[in-house]
Amino acid sequence: MAYLTVRVTPSEGRDSIDGWYGHALRVRVSAPAERGKANEALIRLLAERLEIEAHRIRIVRGLTTRNKLLEIKGLDDIRDFFPPG
Repeated sequence: MAYLTVRVTPSEGRDSIDGWYGHALRVRVSAPAERGKANEALIRLLAERLEIEAHRIRIVRGLTTRNKLLEIKGLDDIRDFFPPG
């Protein structure tokens, strides 16, 4: 199991992973931050990039904030997918 800290920017017009922002991975999603839409878009984007099923990614902390801690089941080291900049 791996943990990943992300900083999400909702309503950006595009979905992208922009690299590291301090200790967190910066992610932009086009979905608005309402009714969990941005969280769903974040999980879909990361699952696609990691080539895993979305249900293996869980938001542990930060459901309603930009800074989130994610738990990713089935991965030991996330740095292979998102190397430090």
